[in-house]
Amino acid sequence: MKKSERKLVGPWRRLHAAVWLIGLAILFWRGWIWPGILVLVAISMLIEALLMRFAPHAFEEVDTTTAPAADASPSSSAPPVPEHRAELLPSACPRCGAPVRSAEVKWVGPQAADCPYCGAHLPMRSD
Repeated sequence: MKKSERKLVGPWRRLHAAVWLIGLAILFWRGWIWPGILVLVAISMLIEALLMRFAPHAFEEVDTTTAPAADASPSSSAPPVPEHRAELLPSACPRCGAPVRSAEVKWVGPQAADCPYCGAHLPMRSD
């Protein structure tokens, strides 16, 4: 049985963290810890729901299943992990103009990536 969960990525994760930090700062400053924390949780859930609706590229699927026990036979070997070619990425997204950083793009293949902001496929430069 395959289990997966959705996880915020890129700038959306930082936005979510900023909402929590600012919200907690306001709650402690004003002394509204209870029931203010419940309001903060509700705001956080609303932001995630809005992101799921209007910015589905803000999430990536994370497989949470446990890996099956590895076969102990020496004849089986794991396939090599493909190398991402960050030097082939464009400097900016052709669709939204956002800066492209190899750590933030969503790699969809060894030489294929999508923009973390708008989800557009990024054309790779030739070698």
